[in-house]
Formats: sequence, C-alpha cells, structure tokens
Amino acid sequence: MDIAKVIGNVWATRKDEKLNGQKFLIVKILKSKNELKEGFFVAADNTGAGIGDTVLITKGGSARQALGDKSIPVDATIVGIVDSIEVEDE
Repeated sequence: MDIAKVIGNVWATRKDEKLNGQKFLIVKILKSKNELKEGFFVAADNTGAGIGDTVLITKGGSARQALGDKSIPVDATIVGIVDSIEVEDE
C-alpha cells in the first residue's frame, strides 16, 4: 500500500461499462510526511474521500478485489482515509 494525497477529481462520461458507478480521484504519492512525489495518477475511490484527504492506496489485483469485482479494469483503489501519520524524524 501507498500513502497519497487527493488533489483532484476525474469525470468521464464515456468509459468501460464496468466503471459505471465508480468515483475517480487524482492522487499524488507521499515521498515523506510533508512532501509529495512528482507526477500523479487516478484511483477509484472506495471510501468517500475528497480533495485534500490523505489516503491509503492499494494497486493491482488488490485494487480490483477491494471494489468487489476482479473484472473491473482499475489498477489503483483508495481503501482508507488516514487520520494521522506518526513517524520518527528522518
């Protein structure tokens, strides 16, 4: 799993029918507690997350399993909203 920050929404009216009903969010992976990695990607939301939330991301087969249907064509799913992060100083 990765920890990421939600930075936006994605809307797609034309898509694979297996994606109907899914909410898609744009996320950036955390590099450290207060720093984000370059780039971003889209993740299906399974938790009701929103812009600004820190979230847990699962990828690959686990992402499809988290949505309850292994035939859904996604490779990243938000599976949790993070309340806090506690790490020792680096």
